[in-house]
Amino acid sequence: MDIQISNIAKLPTRFGEFNIQSFKEKDKDHICIFKGAFDKEVNIRIHSECLTGDAFGSLKCDCGEQLEFSLKYIQEYGGMVIYLRQEGRGIGLFNKINAYALQDQGFNTIEANHQLGFQADERTYDIVEFILNHYQISKINLLTNNPHKLASLKNKINARIPILIESNRFNKEYLEIKHVQMGHLN
Repeated sequence: MDIQISNIAKLPTRFGEFNIQSFKEKDKDHICIFKGAFDKEVNIRIHSECLTGDAFGSLKCDCGEQLEFSLKYIQEYGGMVIYLRQEGRGIGLFNKINAYALQDQGFNTIEANHQLGFQADERTYDIVEFILNHYQISKINLLTNNPHKLASLKNKINARIPILIESNRFNKEYLEIKHVQMGHLN
């Protein structure tokens, strides 16, 4: 992997003070936001970019709420959020908006991706292994409900920390599809 690594900078946020560092992989700038020392077991959230949820507060998904939960957790207990630039489960923002339009027509999140010629989830987590090795992190407590993240890092996972987000009228079906058809845990 040809990865460029930025310097570490301070990042004061509404959640607290963190450090931030970027890992440039081809045309994607992934971000690590972290606090505290990296001991034997580090609390880690692997979060894929969701502009609509993370920045605009979309109620169609639970992404923004999961990111907020994770930043609050890391602020309190220490650890890292690895923010991966793979928008829309890896299909990109343009295609994600097209998938939203299909969802407005009655397709669920998986069906919409299939209509556009994509798998239900196109994300990869190869860069995560590189990042964890860079920080010399060998065991993690992973903040996730996603079984694919657990499987991709099974040799490093000490424990899973569930992220419990209440559904709303806009994302109830979306969360049910993730649970029933994609195997997301509670």
